[in-house]
Parts: sequence; structure tokens; C-alpha cells
Amino acid sequence: MAPTARNEYEEPSVAKLEQDKAIADLIPLLTHKYLNVRWRAAEALGRVGDRRAVRPLIAALDDEFVDVQWIAARSLGQIGDPEAVEPLLRCLSHRSKWVRLAAAQALGLIGDARAVEPLIRALEDPKRKVRKNAAFALGKIGDERALEPVRVLLDDPDEGVRLAAEAALKRLEH
Repeated sequence: MAPTARNEYEEPSVAKLEQDKAIADLIPLLTHKYLNVRWRAAEALGRVGDRRAVRPLIAALDDEFVDVQWIAARSLGQIGDPEAVEPLLRCLSHRSKWVRLAAAQALGLIGDARAVEPLIRALEDPKRKVRKNAAFALGKIGDERALEPVRVLLDDPDEGVRLAAEAALKRLEH
């Protein structure tokens, strides 16, 4: 007996239904009155990794609290949708180092070449963790425009930044 083709009208799996329900339940929580609820919702949406959360998470980048903004940026990186690139690029100049470092990390995970020049500028950030994340991100993106700017970080006063630069250079040189 020949195997039957999957029918496009088959019932979705239980796991898919549960994920859909979770996303539908979590997205409205991004605007909940309590900070901790918004923060946890943004975190959970990143773990689920569904692109339906991208636009609501982009909106959460404008939350009044940095805690929500940085976790929204991090979650956008976990999802990896290129739609988040432009809003994340704006976050690279945020007043909070936490938002800047999460944006740099997220841009590296997304891997879009539009982020290369802004991340190169972020290599000069006064906060070491931002420089470190920008170097890692540039290494992940793999664009050769980053070679010389990342090499400059080999003389950074912070050891973590120097190690990130070394790791990025290994990726960029291959």
C-alpha cells in the first residue's frame, strides 16, 4: 500500500496549537500595567521564537522601562527576523548600555549586513560590554569591512573586549 500524501487540511499538532495559544496569550502582556509581567512576556516570546511576536516586541523597544526594552531587543535577536534590524539599529544609540548591548547581540544573531557600519561605530562605545557584543556581532555577520575596526580592539584596555575581538577576527579572516 502506498503512503498517503499529507493533506493540507490535516489538523494541526497539539504542540502547534499550544504554541499558537501561548503567543496569543503573551503578546497582550507586553502592554500589561506591571513591569515584571511585560518583562517576562518579552522574555518568553523570545524563547518561543515565533515571528508573530516581532512587531509587538519592536513596539516594546519603546517601553518606559529599560528592563523591558533590553529584553525585547534580546528576544528580537532570538527570533532572528530581519524586520527587527532597523529598530535595533536605532537602539545602538540608546541612553542605556543594557539596551545598546542587547541590540548589538541581537543584530549579530540576525546577521544582516545593514548592521555592519552601525556596529563598527559601536566598537567605540564607552561601555566595554557594548564594544564586546559589537565585536562578536561583527564576527557573526562575517563582513570583511569589519576587519580593520575589529583589529583596533586588540589594544582595548578590557581583556573581555580583546578576547571578543580575537574571536571575531578568526571568523572574519576565514
